[in-house]
Amino acid sequence: MQPGRILLSCAVLVALALPAHAPPDEELLGKAAGYPIGKPANWFFDQGVRVGSFSRLDSFLPYYTLRKAASPLPLPKAASEPKLAYRFEKQSYSLDDFLAHQRVTGLLVIKDGQILAERYQYDRTATDRFVSHSMAKSIVSLAVGMALSEKKIASLDDTVAKYVPDLAGNPYGETTIRNILRMASGVPFKEVYDGNDDNSKFNRIRLTRDSITALRAFPTREVEQGTQFHYASNQTVVLTLLLRAVTGTSLSEYLTPRLWQPMGAEADATWIKTRDGTESGSGNFNAVLRDYGRLGILLANDGSAGDRQIVPKDYLLDATDWRRQPDAFTPSKATPYFGYGYQFWLFPGEKRRFALLGVYGQSIFVDPELKLVLVITAVARNASVGKEPLARERDALWRGIVGQYGSW
Repeated sequence: MQPGRILLSCAVLVALALPAHAPPDEELLGKAAGYPIGKPANWFFDQGVRVGSFSRLDSFLPYYTLRKAASPLPLPKAASEPKLAYRFEKQSYSLDDFLAHQRVTGLLVIKDGQILAERYQYDRTATDRFVSHSMAKSIVSLAVGMALSEKKIASLDDTVAKYVPDLAGNPYGETTIRNILRMASGVPFKEVYDGNDDNSKFNRIRLTRDSITALRAFPTREVEQGTQFHYASNQTVVLTLLLRAVTGTSLSEYLTPRLWQPMGAEADATWIKTRDGTESGSGNFNAVLRDYGRLGILLANDGSAGDRQIVPKDYLLDATDWRRQPDAFTPSKATPYFGYGYQFWLFPGEKRRFALLGVYGQSIFVDPELKLVLVITAVARNASVGKEPLARERDALWRGIVGQYGSW
């Protein structure tokens, strides 16, 4: 081969090994500094440490560990990657276009237990544990379903105070478990992620005192329980305390042999713990991208893995089917778009589709009929991604992938 042709061949190989594009805002996100990891005081708000912190949270905060499965569930890759396309703002785009537009750290598409596409940006890899943010709320809900099936909880219509007497006389304690699951305690709570909202007040008290004291700082209702959806992360903390009380152990220890190992996790997961020994609950779960995908597969299979029912099926249907919710919690009623079940977001449409969502763009979308799962981890500009195009383009991508294998 002539020298010029050798050089050309090498250039082609190098080009194929490089990403098709630079991910957006990589310098703002800390590329020059090697995507540094933040500290407890700045990791959530400072975008200069967001990439590093969102994939290394357990390097600077205390945590519980959920040990991996002895035999991980195989996740084979499709023989060839399909062309995944979608329409957004009257234009057609590819999967690579989505990655070029949005601050995505990891993306995984799974169909029928096979990986159709797997991508990482900002120097992240398949071994990084990505933070869940509020996707963790749905995991807490799964634990409630398991405790119910084991009769550790007698009924979802029991009040929380029956199991957590320290909350007796407080609106959260006097709310039924079912209404807490639906974010319907009726307690006013402002959650806008500006560092000055009720969520910040709650977390400051929880970190310096304990969870019970933090919940008791909110002593009144504004509407009757069960009548109105009002998103508030501290309601998931109520469920975390409930589970600690009825199981007598940490949520992580409870879920390791019941969820994480039987679903076939390939890596340990971690869950950040607070001063009083409870998991954060409302967030701060950390797992590798493929294990989030395995969780999605489990949910797409209605809670079963092979011939074993891991999550009680009827509970999961109650949690994820908008037709099983009261009118106030259905799509376009709970929010202008999503409905809300038991700590799950419910897509509009005739088919049952649902999502686990977390701030800054964390997402697991599930279509049980098509056995289709989309996982996205991200470092969006705003905690509330509805303030930027990510939410709309992410929805367009999901609709495009669904449309390739079925119909909306």
